[in-house]
Amino acid sequence: MTEAHPFSERRWTASDGLSLFARDYAGSDGPARLPVIAIHGLTRNSADFEHIAGLIARSGRRVLALDVRGRGRSDRAGDPMTYQPPVYAKDVLALLEAAGIERAVFLGTSMGGLITMAVTALKSRVVAAAILNDIGPEVAPEGLARIAAYSGKPVETPTWAAAAAYAREINGVAFPHYGDADWDAFARRTFREGTEGAPVLNYDPDIAVPIKAAGAKALAPNLWPYFRRLARKRPTLLIRGATSDLLSAAIAEKMQKAAPTMHYAQVAGVGHAPMLDEPEAKAAIFEFLRDLP
Repeated sequence: MTEAHPFSERRWTASDGLSLFARDYAGSDGPARLPVIAIHGLTRNSADFEHIAGLIARSGRRVLALDVRGRGRSDRAGDPMTYQPPVYAKDVLALLEAAGIERAVFLGTSMGGLITMAVTALKSRVVAAAILNDIGPEVAPEGLARIAAYSGKPVETPTWAAAAAYAREINGVAFPHYGDADWDAFARRTFREGTEGAPVLNYDPDIAVPIKAAGAKALAPNLWPYFRRLARKRPTLLIRGATSDLLSAAIAEKMQKAAPTMHYAQVAGVGHAPMLDEPEAKAAIFEFLRDLP
């Protein structure tokens, strides 16, 4: 996948002193429109948005795709117990303040959607609208168990071919249509070159510490009050992978009943979570953004 749009590198400082990183895609010339804040999933980073962020920027909206603390080019935390959505949400608010952004459209994939709900709880007015990518206030236990099984575990990947094979092993069920080139691109988004030249996962293994400390029950907190506050007061779009094991069809239906005005799109043949380069996802996102200021 080629880079769709150039970006500048932005850094800001969290309240506890960590230096955090974001890709800053300038919107094309035209009337000023609300920017988009893109937040990735648990073990991922800002590179996941390289396709859709470029397209949105070309449509005239600035996009800030961030590396959540402990991922990508953001600092690793000294205290692993700060790897939790309330802290991530404060980091996002610090980015908005540093960038001079008062309101934005939030695009959150998986954990990024949970962070969006947390931001809404902390400072509701900054979230003008939200796109939730394969995540809700409730998640299926089988999907959580699958993610918990590999998060933070050491991986031996001496070559990029081995990294691609690992990416296929972990994510193959979600993207059965991917070929070798797709998995190579996937690996290069989720791994970086280590000090000895071999690819290493591009996140701090300690992100799993709070998950292990919380125990099984705390893995699936009740976030319905946060979701209702988000979706009932502002435009919201839910995107679901048709074979997702994290956001079941039943949970998506409950979300629609709780927020009848919520927009909904399903991506055929894809699991958790759509990469947002799929035609159905792109069409839903741009239809949704078209009606926003």
